Amino acid sequence: MKFRAKIVDTACLNHFTRVSNMIAKLAKTCSLRISPDKLNFILSDKVASGGVSMWCELEQENFFSEFQMEGVSAENNEIYLELTSENLSRALKTAQNARTLKIKLTNKHFPCLTVSIELLSASNSSRIVTHDIPIKVIPRKLWRDLQEPTIPAAEVSIYLPLLKTMRSVVEKMKNISNHLIIEANLNGQLNLKIETELVCVTTHFKDLGNPPLDSSQNRDPEQMAEVHIDIRKLQQFLAGQQVNPTKAICNVSDKMVHFDLLHEDVSLQYFISALS
Repeated sequence: MKFRAKIVDTACLNHFTRVSNMIAKLAKTCSLRISPDKLNFILSDKVASGGVSMWCELEQENFFSEFQMEGVSAENNEIYLELTSENLSRALKTAQNARTLKIKLTNKHFPCLTVSIELLSASNSSRIVTHDIPIKVIPRKLWRDLQEPTIPAAEVSIYLPLLKTMRSVVEKMKNISNHLIIEANLNGQLNLKIETELVCVTTHFKDLGNPPLDSSQNRDPEQMAEVHIDIRKLQQFLAGQQVNPTKAICNVSDKMVHFDLLHEDVSLQYFISALS
C-alpha cells in the first residue's frame, strides 16, 4: 500500500482545510477511503435508533496537483484508514499561507498519515512543519461496512432554507427538548416542531421549493411527511457547515432524514435515523 499527494494551489488548500474542519465537527473518528480518483470521509454509526452516518466525497483532481496511490491489491485498488478527525483538522490549521502541502502514508513505529507543510517566512526562506497523524489500517474484511449508503426512497424531498437560519432555530429549540419532529410536503413547506407536556413550538418555512419528482410518485402536495429525530444530531450537523452549500436538499421518510449537500467540489450525504 502506498499513498502520497500534494496541494500547491492556495484556494485548493483552503478548501481542503474547510472540508477537514467540517468533518471534525461531524465525527470524532472517521474512516478515510482512498481510491485512484476520489477521497471519501465516512462515518458509519451502527446505532439503529437516532444513529448517524455520513458519506463525504472529494474528486481528487479538484484538489491535488500530484496524487499517487497503490491499494491493497490490483483487484482492490483502495485503501481504508481510520483516524481521529480533529488530528487532521488541527494539522491543516498550520497550513494557512503555506506554499505546499504534502500528505503521505508512512510507518513510524506505527502507521501514520504524515502531513508536511512548507511555510514561507518573512525573509522568504521556507521551513517545513510536519505532523504525524496516527491511523489504523482497516482490513479488507471490514470494507463492506464502509460502502456508499443505499438511500431509501424519500416520501418528500425539499430544498433547505439558509443553514445559518436553520441552525439558529435548532439551537434555541434544543434548550427545550431533545426530540425534534421534521415535517415537509411537496408544496415547499418545512416545519421544525418540538412537543413537550408543557409546550409545543413550531417554526414554519414556506416556498422552499422541491426537487423534480419521480413521475411514479402520486402524493397529495399538502400531505406532510414526518420523522422524529434526536435534535442534538441535527444541531451537530448544522454546526459543522462552515460554508453555505451550493445545493442543500432534505429527504424525509419515517425511517430517517437524509441531507444531500454540495459544497463546490465536495458532496456530503448525512443520515440521521428516526427515534424508535
